[in-house]
Amino acid sequence: MIAPPEVIRTAHARVACDGTGPGLPAALGHPRVYLQIDESGYVDCGYCDRRFVLIGGPADGADQSQLPDHPAGASI
Repeated sequence: MIAPPEVIRTAHARVACDGTGPGLPAALGHPRVYLQIDESGYVDCGYCDRRFVLIGGPADGADQSQLPDHPAGASI
């Protein structure tokens, strides 16, 4: 497994990703997608591979490089 390029811890199970962030203009992002974190405690953006981890969930504090890819809509 390869660690995700960026891990964002969040307190909300529903998140939005558009691939932008500090120092990255909107023109270099991707279409905004809404992602739902399920019982695994994390979800990966299908566009940019950014991982969103639910604070206090089962994936919080885990070695992210050991967790399988988990894109939105995928089942475990």
